[in-house]
Order: sequence, then C-alpha cells, then structure tokens
Amino acid sequence: METLYALLIGIGVAAASGFRVFLPLFGLALAGRFGGVTVGEDFAWLLSDGALVALGTAMVAEIAGYYLPLVDHILDAFTTPAAIMAGTLATAAMLVGIDEPVLKWGLALIAGGGAAGVVQAGSVVARAASTATTGGLGNPVVSTLEWMGALVTTLLALLMPVLVILLVVWLAWRLWRRHMRPPTP
Repeated sequence: METLYALLIGIGVAAASGFRVFLPLFGLALAGRFGGVTVGEDFAWLLSDGALVALGTAMVAEIAGYYLPLVDHILDAFTTPAAIMAGTLATAAMLVGIDEPVLKWGLALIAGGGAAGVVQAGSVVARAASTATTGGLGNPVVSTLEWMGALVTTLLALLMPVLVILLVVWLAWRLWRRHMRPPTP
C-alpha cells in the first residue's frame, strides 16, 4: 500500500511538471528534505543543498523567463521533453519499494512521464489559443496560471495525491474528446 501511495505522489508531482518543469521538483526536494516524503536511496542527491539551490534557481529563472516574449518561445521548444523527463524522475524518486530497475523506470516513464505529457499537452493548447486570439498579449496571464497550477498541483500531490490523479484523468479525457472527435460536416 505504501508503494501505491508513493506512486500516486510521484504521478501527481509529475503532472505538476507539465505546467512548470522545476517548481514541482523543487517542491518534492523540499518535502523530502524536511520529512514530508521519502525518496529512494538513488535519489538522495535530490535532497542535497546543491540540488535545492540549483532547483530553486532554475525554478525562479523558468518562471521569470515565461514573462519575456523571446525567452518564452525558446522555453516552449524545450518544455515538453523536459516536462516528461522531470515527471519520470519525480515518479522514479518516489518508487522506494521497487528495486527492479526495468519495472521502476518503465512505470516511472509510462505513469509519470505520461502524466506530465498530458498536462503539458493541455498547457500547449492553452498557450496556442492565447497566442492565436491575443497575438501573444495574453501569454503572461497563461504563464501566471501555469506556474500557479504547478504550485497548487505540487502541494495537492504531496498532501492529497488521489485528487491530483483524478484531475489528470479528467484532463486527459477532455483533451482526447476535444481532439479525437470526428469533424462535423
């Protein structure tokens, strides 16, 4: 049961990585450092002073970068693969009870990377709609909602992971319905 709960936390933090890459990892590292969660021995580096400083700095730079027009476009080019990697890492870090590497990393990639990818897809759709309808003037509002979404999702993942999983499933269903329905004549 502990492994399932840890998996849910990992998937929830991974989902938050779909909004912002570094904020959820920073939150997970803080929670691990101060005893809120347990990360695997292979991920003890995540709790180090250096990792906390690096993740905190990267988090602030990423959030700030999305408010600069040219920088936000550059960040958009790297965000989807980075979000999937961060989601995979966050989920693998939480899978303390699974020692088999293929199972651990396969589950982390499919569940964590998949959750991050689903949320990132929703973010891409929102950003594209904002750019198309406002000529990019609405993108700072979308950026604010994204980092706030990352913060709230990270906190919920650490405190109420089942709720985050339900939200990710709902988002995936909505995206699938919107983009997979047959064209109207």
